[in-house]
Amino acid sequence: MQFTIIARDDTAEGTLNKRLGAREKHMERIHAMKAEGTIIDGGALIDDDGRMIGSVVLCEFPDRVGLDAYIQSEIYSTEGVWKDITVLPFRRVQWK
Repeated sequence: MQFTIIARDDTAEGTLNKRLGAREKHMERIHAMKAEGTIIDGGALIDDDGRMIGSVVLCEFPDRVGLDAYIQSEIYSTEGVWKDITVLPFRRVQWK
């Protein structure tokens, strides 16, 4: 199944520093998962001033259980960066 994760960062003081501190490990894992096909695409949500305030991830897992396991193990979750997470199933457009 394909899913969209919309994860808004915690608004507490210091969250951006937590995000930046975890970003290298986050990106390493995202790139590895993209190479294996689990992550389709994604990027940072930004505010009007260009500051990162969350993430959007398009991904594919066999089921919701696999997706939930990913979210629970994602460094932005374990480090307290992501606070408000919405998951929406979606269907990717098939290109010829």
